[in-house]
Amino acid sequence: MAERTRALNRLHVLLRDLLSDAVAKGLSAEAAAKLLRRTRPNHAAGRTRKWLASELVRDVRALDRKVASLDECIREEVGASGTTLTEVFGVGSILAAKIVFDRGRRREVPEQGALRLLRGGVAPIEASSGEVVRHRVSLAGNRRLNQVMHMIAVCQARSDPRGKAYYRRKLEEGKSRREAMRCLKRRVSDVVFKALVADSTRASLAVA
Repeated sequence: MAERTRALNRLHVLLRDLLSDAVAKGLSAEAAAKLLRRTRPNHAAGRTRKWLASELVRDVRALDRKVASLDECIREEVGASGTTLTEVFGVGSILAAKIVFDRGRRREVPEQGALRLLRGGVAPIEASSGEVVRHRVSLAGNRRLNQVMHMIAVCQARSDPRGKAYYRRKLEEGKSRREAMRCLKRRVSDVVFKALVADSTRASLAVA
């Protein structure tokens, strides 16, 4: 959430001014509050900074509660939808919701060829030079879905044994890290497509 990020950035600046020690970026509200309790400003400017920092901590906590509530609502809605997307490694409720929402906007599950376009650049365009065969990302397609596929692929490359093995195999074949990740993203999008088809088929049978 951009509002939360801005608040944390301002909080970081204030804490850096109040404390003589270095302050790490990306602090949680609880960590920031703990640091604030250590401060004992002895002049008006410092006390004002501490008050402002306290207000920002309160704002961040409120935003965290809002985000947690929204996340819970999304998990409930995704669970109620009965989608099988969350069975794909790396697809949690939030990413599943993004995919389902995009599918809903299109009102149908795309055919395989259309899905490759919706991948938003996952399907590469050849950009070879001489004997070196290379591909670049297409600028056509759905960039939102491309971001989702990238997040799933990164998760699989790091934590999923099958995804990690596939990614390493592509590196051993001589592909760059970016190209290997792109291959994994195409593989991920195929799995997502199968899940969408399964969801659509099950929904059709339930209506029939």
